[in-house]
Amino acid sequence: MKDLLVPYYEHPAVRPAEWDALVAAAPRLYGVVLNPASGPGDRHDPGFAAVAARLRAADVRVLGYVDTAYGRRPLADVRGELARHRDWFATDGVFLDQVAATERGFGYYRRLATEVRGPAGGTLVLNHGTAPHPSYARIADVLVTFEGTWATYRRRPPPPWTGTGVGLCHLVHGAPAGVDTAALARERGAGLSCAVPGTGDHPWGTLPHGLAPTP
Repeated sequence: MKDLLVPYYEHPAVRPAEWDALVAAAPRLYGVVLNPASGPGDRHDPGFAAVAARLRAADVRVLGYVDTAYGRRPLADVRGELARHRDWFATDGVFLDQVAATERGFGYYRRLATEVRGPAGGTLVLNHGTAPHPSYARIADVLVTFEGTWATYRRRPPPPWTGTGVGLCHLVHGAPAGVDTAALARERGAGLSCAVPGTGDHPWGTLPHGLAPTP
């Protein structure tokens, strides 16, 4: 079952064993978010290009990370990063971060969706971090309707999703070992999830429990 969407923001040269573990987990991976430098960076990185090729060969989607600042970034800047991800890492789609959730912001993302999908039909994941207006389901493959700590996720379920026709994902950090967060996510309507032990400003520098290599 491909039920994991994993953002992993470490360089392959620094964490090669972790990237090996991700490739080995391919049967469970819906996709991996590639984030060389809070986006594609300003130059081609052979290390990230190599792990992207390995993931694709293992039938895993490679999604380029792009921050949209809730629709405040100029579209030209976002489009430039989309193009660099495609050109340098042959990404299969994109993980747009800090995505607006209101109907008012929908037009901005509709324009981007046209480019992401393109002739090849690239995958589009929108990280709202909360339940957005149902209109976003018309343009995305996956909506991230929760991103936050395990303490919040355990105590306060994400707002209910009222739309249809799109996959949902929950991203949880500070998650303890031994808790089946994937099952909890499915109970709450999300077929995709990722729960990592990391905390603080850089939780996505850790892998989900069960995927991390043994020291």
